[in-house]
Amino acid sequence: MLKQLSRARLIWLVAIVFVVLFFLYRCTAGRDAAPDYQTVTAEVGNVVSRVSTSGSLQAVVTVEVGSQVSGRIQELFADFNSPVKKGQLIAKIDPSLFGAAVVSAEANVTAARANVTRLTVTAEDAERQAKRAEEVFKLQLISATERDNAVATARAARAGVEQAVGQLAQSRAALETARTNLRYTDILSPTDGVVISRAVNVGQTVAASLSAPVIFTIAQDLRKMEVHTNVAESDIGRLKPGMRVSFTVDAYPGEPFRGAIRDIRNAAQVVQNVVTYDAVIDVGNPDLKLKPGMTATVSIVTDRRRDVLAVPNTALRFRPDGVPAGAQPASSGTVQAGAGQRRDRAEGGQAQAQGQGGSWRLKRDGDSDGEDVAGPVVVKRTVYVLVNGAAVPREVTTGLTDGRVTEVTGGELKQGEAVIVGIAGQNNGQGQRGGQQQRGPRIL
Repeated sequence: MLKQLSRARLIWLVAIVFVVLFFLYRCTAGRDAAPDYQTVTAEVGNVVSRVSTSGSLQAVVTVEVGSQVSGRIQELFADFNSPVKKGQLIAKIDPSLFGAAVVSAEANVTAARANVTRLTVTAEDAERQAKRAEEVFKLQLISATERDNAVATARAARAGVEQAVGQLAQSRAALETARTNLRYTDILSPTDGVVISRAVNVGQTVAASLSAPVIFTIAQDLRKMEVHTNVAESDIGRLKPGMRVSFTVDAYPGEPFRGAIRDIRNAAQVVQNVVTYDAVIDVGNPDLKLKPGMTATVSIVTDRRRDVLAVPNTALRFRPDGVPAGAQPASSGTVQAGAGQRRDRAEGGQAQAQGQGGSWRLKRDGDSDGEDVAGPVVVKRTVYVLVNGAAVPREVTTGLTDGRVTEVTGGELKQGEAVIVGIAGQNNGQGQRGGQQQRGPRIL
């Protein structure tokens, strides 16, 4: 009986020891297991930096045709999409009132002309009377008062003639105004083009008391158009007139259109504290596929690198466990000027590079002074590659980026190495899970 109890206790003791050892093994194995890294292969390709924006298509010259007189639309001789020539009659306002005004003005001119004739005759008679009074006064047959009255009457008659002449001129001006208003009842096209908008119908009354009402909108030539874009202030410095542009419109989603930047306007447009500038793009439209008002999705290539080694931007942000996100090796993350370039001589503070390409300026935090640096600034970064299951750092210098991949201009990274972009099961921006090696970055 004692032997059986001792054997049972021994079995329970052995079982407990196995359970403890099993849990210790699991904990140790879980702690020592290497992370399941996600990698991409460092490949050679092209890196293209672009500015993407949107805009609207417009005709190069658009003329709004209005009316300078008020009245009822009597006839329309053009409609939507009608081709028109310069000077062509495209609409007519009821001329009845304006014709009557011309007749009235002509009558006023006739009356004013007759008044001038009458007063001229009166003035000539008064001058003769004044001349006789002067001769008779010399013979002392009349008094000086009578002579003076005759002279004053003659001068007043001459002044009446001058006033009548002025009234005749006013009547003639009123007649010319009435005739001009009558001509304005004929709405003529000011240019060759195509009617893209009609704002009135026959029988509608237009009022031109304060501003000319728009009747037609005419595009001068739809074979030449322009795109007005809204470019963010952070990107406007990368654009220059003459740059080639490609864009698409929703009407032809699979067909790219080409153009070139003609002008970058200095007038800022501020919408909800967002500052944008208008880059005007010239576009050819020989097939008349593009129409005014279409929304264009624009892509502008600002720089390009061909056959360069590139890595995803997620690889530049990746840090293994135990390494803080902002930590870098001793020489990593610094900004250095190339050979023969000048540096900020002030000691202390962190050097910062401002700008992209061309000339750079290094300065300390909180210090507005610094020295100009000719040429691009070298930025050192650190990426990690998978070597025998371990993350090994590689110091690299970076160049152009398109927002997704970045050019590697130098350093220790070699083509074909497996660059770590994240750890399986973590949100590392790749949109995939698992420890398999992925294909290299898609580089244009």
